Amino acid sequence: MLHYLNSIYPIRYTVFGLCCMGLLLSIFTLVGFGVGATAALLFLALIALGVHDMCQTKRSILRNYPIIGHIRFMLEYVRPEIRQYFIESDSEATPFSRAQRSLVFQRAKGDSDKRPFGTQLAVYTEGYEWMNHSIAPTQVASHDFRVTIGEATAQPYIASVFNISAMSFGALSANAILALNAGAKRGSFAHDTGEGSISVHHRVHGGDLVWEIASGYFGCRNEDGSFNAEKFTANACDPQVRMIELKLSQGAKPGHGGMLPGAKVTPEIAAARGVPVGMDCISPASHSAFKTPLEMMQFIARLRELSGGKPTGFKLCIGHPWEWFAMVKAMLASGITPDFIVVDGAEGGTGAAPLEFVDHVGAPLQEGLLLVHNTLRGAGLRERIKIGCAGKVVSAFDIARLMALGADWCNSARGFMFALGCLQAQTCHTGHCPTGVTTQDPLRQKSLVVPVKADRVYNFHQQTLFALKEMVQAIGVQHPRDITAHHIVRRTADHKVQSLAQLILTQLPEGALLQEDLSALPLIYQHTWPRASGDSFMLQS
Repeated sequence: MLHYLNSIYPIRYTVFGLCCMGLLLSIFTLVGFGVGATAALLFLALIALGVHDMCQTKRSILRNYPIIGHIRFMLEYVRPEIRQYFIESDSEATPFSRAQRSLVFQRAKGDSDKRPFGTQLAVYTEGYEWMNHSIAPTQVASHDFRVTIGEATAQPYIASVFNISAMSFGALSANAILALNAGAKRGSFAHDTGEGSISVHHRVHGGDLVWEIASGYFGCRNEDGSFNAEKFTANACDPQVRMIELKLSQGAKPGHGGMLPGAKVTPEIAAARGVPVGMDCISPASHSAFKTPLEMMQFIARLRELSGGKPTGFKLCIGHPWEWFAMVKAMLASGITPDFIVVDGAEGGTGAAPLEFVDHVGAPLQEGLLLVHNTLRGAGLRERIKIGCAGKVVSAFDIARLMALGADWCNSARGFMFALGCLQAQTCHTGHCPTGVTTQDPLRQKSLVVPVKADRVYNFHQQTLFALKEMVQAIGVQHPRDITAHHIVRRTADHKVQSLAQLILTQLPEGALLQEDLSALPLIYQHTWPRASGDSFMLQS
């Protein structure tokens, strides 16, 4: 009953409604220019403010919460420390996440990101990192840094080094998808569809898409949930689709699978995913199209062929190392290699994951990225396969650091969500997102004005890459791919200062895993690499 009433008259408009009632009562009690007249003028002013809030396009909060939404901005205006520790805080957000959000908001709005009075970080504490600069900075012509993916394919893709990570329509609102893709189109960078497949909203603006195929095979499935080659071909051959990404696992809940309750499966979502309206939409924990590493490589080759030769790869969060090693051995045995691999860190987010999985399942991005990069080097495959990564990537330093550890490009989900106006209200799973980003409520998502937010998505991308360009110049190189682990320095627990190259093994010798003697390699390769097989994901005895 409450949901029905809310659909007729949203409860968040209660203050506006009370002001309307107050104006009527004031008019009835109006006597000369006494108390009634004063009250009437006050309520009239508040109503005018509320109407302006609902009509303006700059702030989603005010469109969804007329009048009372100003309380947030009034407090935000008082002092920076109030904004930092109260307004932008919540029960789970850390100071680090608040700083991230503040940075994205500034860049998305086109505001200056310059900061007075020096760093606010504790530079003498354990874990503090910085980049060494050059006394002879370079001059780089453009901040539009690119990487070519699938050079040996019929349709290689020249991608930005900074792209939108996987977020499905259904998890995000229609307006959020429209704004993201419009921003991607304007900035010529990639927009990952997430496993929810390609919706009508992805197609409106024509921005480059990375089509993610997960275990539910949404957009290319039979009624029983198995893979349908004809449906896949129809979508994959669309010129807007630039790459095919086979999702094995997701950083926030690897090995878990998922379900979109039937109540949330609207006709639009059902059409995109190829499932019945109103029925539970299941994402199994594992794939049915292959059971072994060799079958997986054959499936990747099949997807690449069906798509007309578009770059095809897979995404995973590293779990059992022998399963990853088995995939690499399958590449060596079959001669089939993916064009790219996206490493998803366990610190990545989602709107619906069990707490234990969020905190304690899957490898963090740094460890997963290093294992993938080094194993491919050791197997002599690194030059043939590009590596992307995702997991709390927001700033130019994040991109530079991860490229120094072996990534060819980075994807970001939370950064672009912040650009859309996400406040980390942590109501993604309820449908009550205050800024219209993660809701299917048609009234709430109207607060997200697509042209305005598309500009912010574009601004955030451009200004982040411009900041990356300035860092590249300060270091004295020409491209972020030239940044190495020697450029990144960390203060350790014993107050020593060491480069990441000293702290972390970042370069396994080329072809080292193809040699018979592995005794000089780290223990994980000595003990586990020989027991992995391309015929099975199981550890061999």
